[in-house]
Amino acid sequence: MNSVQRSIFFSASERYASLALFFVSTAVLSRLLSPEEFGVYAVVTAVTSVFAASSQEFGGANFLIQKTSLSDDNVRTAFTITFGLSMVIAVALYVLGNVAGSMWGFEGLKSGISVAVLNFAITPFSMTIIALLRRNMQFGIIAASNFVCNVTMVGISIALATMKYSYLAPIWGMIAGSVVQMIYLMLTRKDLRIFKPSLLGYAEIIRFGVYSSGVVLINVFYSTAPQLFLARMLDLAAVGLYSRAVNVTQMFDKLVTQVISPIIMPAIYAQTSKGGDLRRIYLHSVSLLTVLHWPFLTFMAVMAKPIILVWLGQSWLEVVPLIQLLCVGYLALFAACLTYPVLVAAGSVRDTLLSSLISLPPSLLITFWASFFGVEAVAASALLALPFQAAVAICFISRRLGLRFTDILHATRKSAVVMMGSGAAAAICGTLVEYRLIGPVVGILISCIATGAAWIAAVIATRHPILPELEAPAARVLSAFSRFAGIASVATVKPNRDVR
Repeated sequence: MNSVQRSIFFSASERYASLALFFVSTAVLSRLLSPEEFGVYAVVTAVTSVFAASSQEFGGANFLIQKTSLSDDNVRTAFTITFGLSMVIAVALYVLGNVAGSMWGFEGLKSGISVAVLNFAITPFSMTIIALLRRNMQFGIIAASNFVCNVTMVGISIALATMKYSYLAPIWGMIAGSVVQMIYLMLTRKDLRIFKPSLLGYAEIIRFGVYSSGVVLINVFYSTAPQLFLARMLDLAAVGLYSRAVNVTQMFDKLVTQVISPIIMPAIYAQTSKGGDLRRIYLHSVSLLTVLHWPFLTFMAVMAKPIILVWLGQSWLEVVPLIQLLCVGYLALFAACLTYPVLVAAGSVRDTLLSSLISLPPSLLITFWASFFGVEAVAASALLALPFQAAVAICFISRRLGLRFTDILHATRKSAVVMMGSGAAAAICGTLVEYRLIGPVVGILISCIATGAAWIAAVIATRHPILPELEAPAARVLSAFSRFAGIASVATVKPNRDVR
């Protein structure tokens, strides 16, 4: 197992364990918090996450990863800038909490923001250590820290929700998780001198951070803008429904993208530094992502109703059409997680900001206009906005890597066949559930099995590029199963010999 595969294993182990916690916590909190209460939480996180992402990136988590020769002074300066900017933003948000509450007309925003800003004093410590661990491909420690963070966050959130803390329950849970993660990471690191203030070489970090944080700020603001628009135009119930729909739609991100995202930039940097062809790496990655991304979203769109009924309960069925619309829109974002690391690897960090400045303002206008017509219109706006964003990003990458439109089609054509095959299997099961020929639980189970079987058959039939990636792990599993079966066979035969 090479370093990239080992990193993916650790990252996947943590993400899937955390995903199990997410399933449980979502099911429990959906029954303890109303859509309105969840809406307050969604608006608070939307407001704070925009500034948090920008401050963390300005200090240069990605700067620390891509820096060829990294010194202790570089790390100390990056931390100092991140921490200083975070504290300035925290104080500003705390003071402006009343303004935000008055703007949206919800008193809960003030208390929610007042608690959430505590995270700005915690995350710079964690993010600096995590950046260094990512640089060194030490994803086992990162995985463990994320897991203890998520366990703490879920436990505290559910406990406080049962104690009637309302929308503050998940916010306090988030703070508790961040504290535990920070402590865990500090305990794993012997040298804490990286947190000693320094501004040596700050100009280089700021130059990189201006573009990097600009990209993050624009993208995070765009992802949270629908919640802010809905809170202003409609009510918190609409915000809660839309936020929940987005969470469900982004299950692929939790299953796959968030597993590989921390690894993509270090892995691309490692391959290109050894002479790897960035063009070939990008097209191969697109092929691997689409064969997972497209069938998953198709399955979610088809089976949305029974999944929501079983997972969240009857009171959340209004999110089903939102999920279906968002799933179709998100099909266009098949290579979104590759855009930033590939452009940075190509030496074009400036292009990452330009592509966002070109694609996101029109997308925001579309979303804002849609918010006047209701929450379903906002979800439907993704059908226009997301393909436009994807097209702009791919144009920038194509210019840098010398790609043609036919290259993208060639890389994705087999994935499209796999999507149609697995989608047909899911559609049959979805129809059986819709006409009540089978129950929702049984329907979901049968659909998972049928869709998985159809996916495997289509991958084999098309000789998809993912097949070689699966053959080695499959061979190891079969080998382990054979050894286990052999041990079991000996164990059952041996007692009979003793009886004789």
